Amino acid sequence: MRSVVGKTFRSLTVRNYRLFSTGQLVKLVGVWMMFTAQDWLVLELSDNSPGALGVVTAIQFLPVLLLTLYSGRLADRYDKRKLLIAANAAFAVTAVVFAVLVAAGVVRLWHVFLFAGLLGIANAVETPVRQSFVSELVQLRLLPNALALSAATFNVARISGPALAGVAIAVAGTGPVFLMSTVLAVAPVFAYLAMRTGDLYRSAPVSAKDARVLDGLRYVRKRHDLLLPLCLMAVVGMIGFNFPVTLAALAKIDFQAGPSSFGLLTTALAVGALGGALAGSGRRSRPSAYLVIGATLAFAALEFAVGFSPNFTVAALLLLPTGFFSIYVAQAANHRVQMGVDSAFRGRVMSLYVLVFLGTTPIGATAIGWWGEHFGVPSSIWVAGLVCFVAGLAALVWQLRVSGDRIVVERRTGLRLRVAVADGEIPATLSVGELAGRVGRTGIPSAQVPS
Repeated sequence: MRSVVGKTFRSLTVRNYRLFSTGQLVKLVGVWMMFTAQDWLVLELSDNSPGALGVVTAIQFLPVLLLTLYSGRLADRYDKRKLLIAANAAFAVTAVVFAVLVAAGVVRLWHVFLFAGLLGIANAVETPVRQSFVSELVQLRLLPNALALSAATFNVARISGPALAGVAIAVAGTGPVFLMSTVLAVAPVFAYLAMRTGDLYRSAPVSAKDARVLDGLRYVRKRHDLLLPLCLMAVVGMIGFNFPVTLAALAKIDFQAGPSSFGLLTTALAVGALGGALAGSGRRSRPSAYLVIGATLAFAALEFAVGFSPNFTVAALLLLPTGFFSIYVAQAANHRVQMGVDSAFRGRVMSLYVLVFLGTTPIGATAIGWWGEHFGVPSSIWVAGLVCFVAGLAALVWQLRVSGDRIVVERRTGLRLRVAVADGEIPATLSVGELAGRVGRTGIPSAQVPS
């Protein structure tokens, strides 16, 4: 048990990473409380409109679509720690003003739209910088574990934040929830200030000439092993990850549940996601493309099933494995990109990852909200799962065609699918699980691995 715990949490032995994780955990609990209260507030102000939920989610992520590539350029050029201090301070100040309006009882729907956009601007700067900053906190051998624990931190907050918000809204109303969340939002500023800059694993800063956004896009275009997970995450992020829109509407409109029950649905999703994050914490090597594709197909099938849930209990139970594979696929894709990119391009490539994964949310949230408004909330969930499943199949065909691999059906003790790899340095036939494990042990450079 000590060995397992030591391997799972080994990045926390690094002081700077402990500060980073603590600050993120405190802030994200507050952020998820705020988002849960915001979704409920929008439903109250809009007379239970799924379309309004889609609009506010779209506005919140629109700055990511517009600004995140430039933020990646900033991350490659300037001190990431100072950028994160500024972005988190701006987020905290904006959240305070919003909370005062809500607590005073003068908030209107257009206020929610306005502050969703302002908070989105702060997040558009902070997210790609934070994603690339993790590589400066730990050595490369600890990077997969550090990224996995960051995802686990995110999902611990997703568990506790909505649950706390649901109870607090039921007891005291939305105003106190917003006020509590603003107190927590400032935690990362103190964490970054307390870090020892001499212990950071920094690379040489990139000049303005060498930090152009177009150069980062050209770099990715030439790398199939980066391009495939980025394209797949674009579809999954845009269509599949719209639970802030669908779960609130599903709880209130279809199941006639209160805010605490909505919090339970979100918490069920987050409990599964935490399991998915911890499942990837022991990863030591770069995950294969087949692992990313397989996790996508599993997530899509489960989301499809959630859309046909007959009642609240079944939906909550299905959301547990759905949450597991949602974070597992996102984490595997993140690891595959982070561990295959040159450090000089890390900021710009991770900003592109954030763009396709989160920046496409305005498109997906608006579409899902419109669909739920006209055809019912459950159908907006199962249609999203169906689209993601088709995208996973397309990614599998693309990977097999580019790599020259093929799927082999074996009949021995039972039906088994194997991937026959077109590379002499790896055994001719491996199952998907064996392939994921052996790719990291071959010592083949990432550019030569059959993805």
